[in-house]
Amino acid sequence: MDAVGVLIALLKIVVLFAVVLLTVAELVYFERKISAWIQNRIGPNRVGPAGLLQPYADVLKLLMKEDVVPAAANRFLHALAPVVSISIALAALAVVPIAGSPVTLFGRSVIPVIADIDVGVLYILALSSMGVYGLTIGGWASNNKYSLLGGLRSSAQMISYELSMGLSLIGVVMITGSLRLDEIVRHQAGWMWNIVLQPIGFVTFLIAAFAETNRLPFDLPEAEHELVGGYHTEYSSFKFALFYLAEYANMITASAVIATLYLGGWQVPGLSRLGLSTGAEIAMQIGAFLAKTAAMLFFFQWVRWSIPRFRYDQLMNLGWKVMFPAALANIVLTALVLLFVE
Repeated sequence: MDAVGVLIALLKIVVLFAVVLLTVAELVYFERKISAWIQNRIGPNRVGPAGLLQPYADVLKLLMKEDVVPAAANRFLHALAPVVSISIALAALAVVPIAGSPVTLFGRSVIPVIADIDVGVLYILALSSMGVYGLTIGGWASNNKYSLLGGLRSSAQMISYELSMGLSLIGVVMITGSLRLDEIVRHQAGWMWNIVLQPIGFVTFLIAAFAETNRLPFDLPEAEHELVGGYHTEYSSFKFALFYLAEYANMITASAVIATLYLGGWQVPGLSRLGLSTGAEIAMQIGAFLAKTAAMLFFFQWVRWSIPRFRYDQLMNLGWKVMFPAALANIVLTALVLLFVE
């Protein structure tokens, strides 16, 4: 790769990181507003117009707090755990395409994705399985029994649900015939979205995504009523902020992946018949992708404030006795449909 190629790659990474940081800040604000709306409260309304600057005040306050590390903790692993979590969360976004038409940057035609690889689906599954390391390492390195239990819960939960997540994607791969995310999106042209073609796979993947991101009703690794704070009990200041950022970054990644795999990604039905210019078409594609991702983010927040937390036995029963058989049945059903249709 020449100097211009390196510059373009670095620019993509910087833009992605900045967008994720700003989105996380506003997601915290909207989460508090949505919870207030559901619970008939007002929510943040003091700092800035309509309270929009409240997340930035919270971040500043958090970063000014003392960084406390338990005396018996493994200091290196204690500091490494949140870095692992946020790095994996951001790396998964690198293969998600936000538009189908290339854009011109520094005189070159550039595809609107950081890493255009042939095995995008496998890359996302691999990173989702690695996400457990940050939580488990943080729980163990803290030398706290509550933290350790939270890390162990996270391991069991992610192992249980990532199996269903991987199986639910096989139906999409069978229909598309490719592991490339851009090919999966192009296959959903018009209204042939995979949420219509793969409803069982969509539901199982969606539930597994909730479990993988540790969001309610699957937040057993950090259940404050049982484990004080779970894996991040002994974290404060910047390290706690990284764990917090990783949770929301995982939610953004999950929403973007769901929009890509099941909601048509950047596809806009009938867009090609409008005769728009290339720039307008790219803007429409990016807008459609962001709108679908935003809708999924709202759904994540809506569910958090609407459904109570599962008991641990209910969590395991759902993963192994409902999700796993449903994902297997979806593969068999998809194979039969493809066999008789083709």
